[in-house]
Amino acid sequence: MSGAIPNDLPDTLFLWWMGEPDHPRLVGELAMARALRGVSLRYDAQWLESGFALSEDLPLSTGEFLPRDKDTAAGAVDDARPDRWGERVIRFLDRPRRLSVLDFLYYAGDERFGALGVSLSDTDYMPRTLGPLPSLPDVPAIETLVQHILAGAPVQESQRRLVAPGVTFGGARPKALIHIAGEQWVVKFSEPGEAFNMPLVEHATLTLGQQADIEVADSRALALPQGGHAIAVKRFDRAGSHRIHALSANVALKAAGSELGYPELAQLLRRRGVAKDQRARRQMRELFRRMVFNILIDNTDDHEKNHVLLQTPASLLELSPAFDVLPSGQSLGYQQMRVGAQGHDATLENALSESAQFGLDEKQARQDMAAVARVVSQWKQHFRLLGVTDQDIDWLSEQIDRPALASQREWALKGGRP
Repeated sequence: MSGAIPNDLPDTLFLWWMGEPDHPRLVGELAMARALRGVSLRYDAQWLESGFALSEDLPLSTGEFLPRDKDTAAGAVDDARPDRWGERVIRFLDRPRRLSVLDFLYYAGDERFGALGVSLSDTDYMPRTLGPLPSLPDVPAIETLVQHILAGAPVQESQRRLVAPGVTFGGARPKALIHIAGEQWVVKFSEPGEAFNMPLVEHATLTLGQQADIEVADSRALALPQGGHAIAVKRFDRAGSHRIHALSANVALKAAGSELGYPELAQLLRRRGVAKDQRARRQMRELFRRMVFNILIDNTDDHEKNHVLLQTPASLLELSPAFDVLPSGQSLGYQQMRVGAQGHDATLENALSESAQFGLDEKQARQDMAAVARVVSQWKQHFRLLGVTDQDIDWLSEQIDRPALASQREWALKGGRP
């Protein structure tokens, strides 16, 4: 649907499966769950016959599935919502009269993350559309538009298509969606007052993680005409013309009744992971390295929406490439996800405490910690090679090289022994 949006959306919308965009399939009915200020799901009869459970808490059965928490949607539908930046764009540019979860689901648009779509109709897929995506030469204009939104300045109607509000999971960073060489990339920008060049540092951190044998999302640093950088991150929920069903660790772990933690995510991969043995075990081991890398690079914003599982046609799960990985610059000393026996404490000893949950014996875990520590110990050289300024490196060094982390690197390089 490319025409005008109704002034008031109905209390019922429709969820569609867009894995093959040329052949959309009705999944079911979305309705306002007023007591929870959220959105429920009721599967369509045909989806019950030939579809699949969108998440473990949405099994293929009749009846209405309610959201777990207030201000959310049921199960996997919650991952179809826009992130905090997307909500901000919707509030500022679209100004819907009603600001319900159901409305935000619709306004997120057709290019939302994953393979679900939201429509006004149950007979035809009628999403909110914004027109053709911008491309790389449009990035300076997008950056100007972002600054207008941040400042609350007026935006021309013709420029609204430059910002798609539903392209990632949880995050407040300003972003947009563009085409580069026929593929979709998410472009993220800085906000005023940031302590360092976050887009360039994110690119440097992702490529550093790659050296630690971590699969990371493809990224590019984009120099902006007015100074500074944006970062472009290639979408991993698309495969040619196909869209891939994606679950955040937040949704997947809650659906499984598990705590929000790295060991629990590893066990979910063991139970539902690809191949269920060799590849799943490799991904469990990689998840351990990601956890260690986050600890040593001081990425304490590793919350459960910054970890994604991609679903295969056989309904098996695999880790997406790592994304949104960079030093938080806060020296918090704890991770957002549970690490080990000492809860969220950001220590390698804590990471080692439940390494068996990642399919590792103690020797393997210590070897992986040492390998990651060797890479992180070279972070300054790597960042400088990619153009991060000495000023930003000095500022980040106060966090990454502070005694609490530097001593852990040394401990890991010695095999986790005194």
